[in-house]
Amino acid sequence: IAIRCNNKGIHSVGLMWWMLGREVLRLRGTISREVPWEVMPDLYFYRDPEEAEKEEQQALEAKQKEAAENLQQLGQQDWNPTDISLASAEVTDWASEPVASGTVPVAPVAGFGTA
Repeated sequence: IAIRCNNKGIHSVGLMWWMLGREVLRLRGTISREVPWEVMPDLYFYRDPEEAEKEEQQALEAKQKEAAENLQQLGQQDWNPTDISLASAEVTDWASEPVASGTVPVAPVAGFGTA
């Protein structure tokens, strides 16, 4: 069997393998034609392991650089805790307030203080 296709592109052979695999599964009845195939075509492309490792290292370095910039920006912000609106609220001392007698009912505790 010969399948004519473009083989000059970088990903053309991988794409043909993807299409052939999908069609074989459809002919076998393993997958339906109404449901899209969840396997991505890039899984059929060859990637140099060293190149993939370099890309991962670059992504990691970019994340570290971004995190360092964010920390630097946080360090440059001038913080003043007295600017918070809650700090300016009036604080009262509850202990110095008079308590009206008989306003707080005291519930007896069962088994406490009985002889």
